[in-house]
Amino acid sequence: MGFYAPAQLVRDAREHGVEVRPIDVNASGWDNALEGERVLRLGLRQIGGFHEEWAKALAVARGERSVVSLEDAARRAALPARALQLLADADAFGSLGQSRRDAGWEARRVPPVQLSLFAAFDAPELGVEPDAALPPMPPSEEVVFDYQTQRLSLKGHPMQFLRADLARRGVLDCATANAARDGAKVRVAGLVLIRQRPGKGNAVFITIEDETGIVNALLWARDLEEQRRAVMAARLMLIDGEIQRSKEGVIHLMVRRVTDATAALSRLTGGQGTAPPELRKHPRNVRIIPKSRDFH
Repeated sequence: MGFYAPAQLVRDAREHGVEVRPIDVNASGWDNALEGERVLRLGLRQIGGFHEEWAKALAVARGERSVVSLEDAARRAALPARALQLLADADAFGSLGQSRRDAGWEARRVPPVQLSLFAAFDAPELGVEPDAALPPMPPSEEVVFDYQTQRLSLKGHPMQFLRADLARRGVLDCATANAARDGAKVRVAGLVLIRQRPGKGNAVFITIEDETGIVNALLWARDLEEQRRAVMAARLMLIDGEIQRSKEGVIHLMVRRVTDATAALSRLTGGQGTAPPELRKHPRNVRIIPKSRDFH
């Protein structure tokens, strides 16, 4: 279902009573899979940059017994440092009682090359190093890291942490905008999921999402040029427009103006001021939220 973003599919599943469980080293295979009749376990394929062969090696290793530590996973599945770091960043060590930040710290201490049996016997235990005493990651950062690594989060939605400020500015959430009367002038904001302009069509279709749902917006091509930069570059988009309801019940937000509000997303990782200096410039901060899925 390549047209739909993972977050949309997970939202729909949960709205239909399906329990969705997170990625975990002791439970996830490569693919998303059912656990029982109405439980979906997210697969390791959701982690950006993770390889299928690493997932298969991990599955074989835990076929004997569950993984009991990050180092145990590295040794038994012969996982390289990159795989461990991706698992940690994706918060996949929950069954071991390790937070994302603690697992990330440990993943970066594991030797980059797996040692032979005798070399490992002589190597110092990781546990002898002092505890880094890392502060808990703020909820907003947890959600942002989920989106960065998996394109979705089961913990919340980035927009919920901006909601109070948006409400003060008269910005509606998606559910409220969709419930507005036909012809209502509204202002709504959300993460951009999809942008598409079929063929040489005279309209651009934009889907934005917040913690309450999605809004499908339509911008006429004749109005695109004067605001092309905002339309094509925004990851968080603020839209002023008019609600249009068809007789069939289809709702569109007819766009009058688009504002690129992406800069507001940087506030979601503001808690990093309490993190050690070496973690404050994490490479993932370069992109707060992954790009949308664009079709032309």
